[in-house]
Amino acid sequence: MSKVVLITGGSSGIGKSIGEYLQTKNYKVYGTSRNPNNYPDSKFPIIALDVTKVETISSCIEKILSHESKIDVLINNAGAGITGPIEEIPDAEIKRNFETNFFGPINVIKAVLPTMREQNSGLIVNITSIAGYMGLPYRGIYSASKGALELLTEAFRMELKDFNIEMTNVAPGDFATNIAAGRYHAPVLGNSPYKEKYCNTLKTMDDHVDSGGDPQEMADAILKIIETNNPKIHYKVGAFMQKFSIVLKRILPDKAYEKLLMNHYKL
Repeated sequence: MSKVVLITGGSSGIGKSIGEYLQTKNYKVYGTSRNPNNYPDSKFPIIALDVTKVETISSCIEKILSHESKIDVLINNAGAGITGPIEEIPDAEIKRNFETNFFGPINVIKAVLPTMREQNSGLIVNITSIAGYMGLPYRGIYSASKGALELLTEAFRMELKDFNIEMTNVAPGDFATNIAAGRYHAPVLGNSPYKEKYCNTLKTMDDHVDSGGDPQEMADAILKIIETNNPKIHYKVGAFMQKFSIVLKRILPDKAYEKLLMNHYKL
């Protein structure tokens, strides 16, 4: 039987690329979106799910199980970007970002675990970010939410060992998707002490996304992980220098690494 894969945020960007590719490899794919009616031409079923609303998660899982009786792979891909000087980002937006990027994945994981435990098998892939390995200027909230998910996975893995359920992180760098359009941008305030440097950093971030890699690279990586018997804890996918930045953080003194980041962002 084909393995059943659930991809949150599977209607566009990286999630869509992963889903379309897995479908060509004989996987039964289900994606999710808050508004599935917007994607009538999807190559795989899109089910209504909002990771910030537990009742929609339960409904989605029940619908898949009624058709398939199992869920072999969960790919926690739904996420949201956020930028701005931390001092100026409204508290409500900070909480909303963590609801989507951190608490949302936790709740989806909780919803699939009883089924995977009953199956005595399962794989959960959390899509994090290379930004989660470092505190990036004007992306501090995003870095924090993705970094939290990285650490959560490490703990979860040990708790799930008895049930033959694997969990791993995949941290992408910049890919050419529509993520920038869906980000929350703290407004550039005319009297803000951060105005000039925030504007410059925003442009740098958007340029990185526009010149980012092909999302197919992520799809290739996910397929390899699914077909690996013993997945690693952490994977990084993206341009060499983005992945190498994590190595540099490990080996450089903290202040030297901070200076490197500030030079990169022209701060």
